[in-house]
Amino acid sequence: MPDEVHPTVEDPRVERARYWRFSGLPDTELLTARFVTTSFTRHTHPTYTIGMITGGIEEYSHPGGRSRVGPGGLAVVGPGEVHTGHAGIPEGWGYRVFYPAREVVEGVGRELGMRGTPGFRESGIDAPEVSRVLVAAHMAAERGERLTSSALLRRGLAMLLRSHGREPVGNVVEPTARPEVELARELLTGALTDPPSLEELAARVGLGPFALNRAFRSRYGLPPHAYLNQLRVDRARSLLAAGRPVGEVASEVGFADQPHLTRHFRRHLGVPPGAYQRALLSP
Repeated sequence: MPDEVHPTVEDPRVERARYWRFSGLPDTELLTARFVTTSFTRHTHPTYTIGMITGGIEEYSHPGGRSRVGPGGLAVVGPGEVHTGHAGIPEGWGYRVFYPAREVVEGVGRELGMRGTPGFRESGIDAPEVSRVLVAAHMAAERGERLTSSALLRRGLAMLLRSHGREPVGNVVEPTARPEVELARELLTGALTDPPSLEELAARVGLGPFALNRAFRSRYGLPPHAYLNQLRVDRARSLLAAGRPVGEVASEVGFADQPHLTRHFRRHLGVPPGAYQRALLSP
């Protein structure tokens, strides 16, 4: 009988993730992780997502298509942009991620003379020098170095915006959803714990199920059932940040039980809800 293998932290098969906040970087959350089998479902964040790949390859879809990013590259997604994420090679990928609020990036952009909410010309960005500065900022935050982390983050964001940023073209107006689709979204928002079936939802807004599903996904990037789960996870994050027990949160946002919440939470954020809450509430 072969000897039993006991994986260690250094073993490439081991996944690990830490989602956290640091007082030196207001309005910014952080993630340090190595993923191998983890696969992120189509989801969004209210913040920017700026991930510096430190090992392996991440592959993901985004509004502009699909990207593969390796060491020295950045995976950048704007607020509200639907994206996925999974390993691009069997060994997985490691990365450090900043989730700065819209206001943080807008503030850096204003200092550079940019107007409005900055976007990026591409999502998968090959910029080793920018990545080096942002990784250093991330590591400084991990060590509790408030001045160094904040200074390096602002420097890295400015470098990224100068090299790959873009201003909104003209007066960008959000695409208007047809009234039936907007009504469907409002109905889902108010029915987290007892949502209608697709057929019932379609009947209430006056569209066929297939037409509603297609129009909803075209407008919001997700079909109604996935959008509902996004709403549930977003609401769960707010409740967890307020200190509510995980089991109560699962029930209040409409998941069947705590494991159900955990499964969806990990597919959106990469960490279980309990770990997320401990990170946010720790001093």
